[in-house]
Amino acid sequence: MNGEPEVHEEFEARLKAYEGRPAAATGVGRDPVNEPMIRHWCEAMGDTSPAYTGPDAIAPPTMLQAWTMAGLTRRPDRTAAYDELLTLLDESGHHAVVATDCEQEYLRPLRPGDEITFDSVIESVSGRKTTKLGAGYFVTTRTDVRASGEPAGTHRFRILKYAPAHRPSKQAERRPRPVVNRDNAGFWEGVARHALLIQRCTACTTLRFPWLPGCGTCGSPDWDTVEASGEGTVYSYVVMHHPPFPAFEPPYAVGLIELAEGVRIVSNVVGVPHDKVRIGMPVRLEFRRYDDELVLPVFQGVTP
Repeated sequence: MNGEPEVHEEFEARLKAYEGRPAAATGVGRDPVNEPMIRHWCEAMGDTSPAYTGPDAIAPPTMLQAWTMAGLTRRPDRTAAYDELLTLLDESGHHAVVATDCEQEYLRPLRPGDEITFDSVIESVSGRKTTKLGAGYFVTTRTDVRASGEPAGTHRFRILKYAPAHRPSKQAERRPRPVVNRDNAGFWEGVARHALLIQRCTACTTLRFPWLPGCGTCGSPDWDTVEASGEGTVYSYVVMHHPPFPAFEPPYAVGLIELAEGVRIVSNVVGVPHDKVRIGMPVRLEFRRYDDELVLPVFQGVTP
């Protein structure tokens, strides 16, 4: 359908009729829980917890969804009902999609050798919502994960299917605004005064980034902050060429920066040509103003 998306009550009733229907039935993990994937995950996340190594190792709980992923081109477990729902939204003009958030509940640890099975259900479809991206519908799926037949956890995943809003050209060129919530507000308050703040657990002194409500090492909810020195190195990076976005001018480098304090942050690498960025390159923090509202921490490449 072209033009204004369909929003009348009959249409929304059709969407609601999909609630409770399966999104994936009797899914099977492509691989058992295994040590190589755990190791790669921990290396990428910088997680050195001893719980994830050795003969009694468990998998990081946040890997719950990873064991259910089918890959980039393989979606055999998705049901016709879920495809119908997405097609209905596409044809009504809500053809754009963005993942908004996820929630996980853990029932038992996953260990190497566990065989993963799962079922997903379309848990809810919201009424029509207006967002800065455009008007659309939030679709939430709930995946119940089993390990060797035992309930292991629940993963809720929420997407927004929306009709892109038409914005004046000047507004379209603005960078996206960061999502500020109660867990990360202190970080953005620090950025506003040109300070890059790292959380520090007051129970075990572990530093953590990004900001979280509790310590991943000891579980304590108590924390304070330390200010980063601003020195770091490029731990990894990508050069963005596509897709084009009006607020950015590709190609540009996005780096995973390892700060001198030992935590990592994702940000732009600036001040050097994108094709000169290298792993191990020293970088230095600076704060760059993009408009009247937005200041972001970026990292200036330091060349010999």
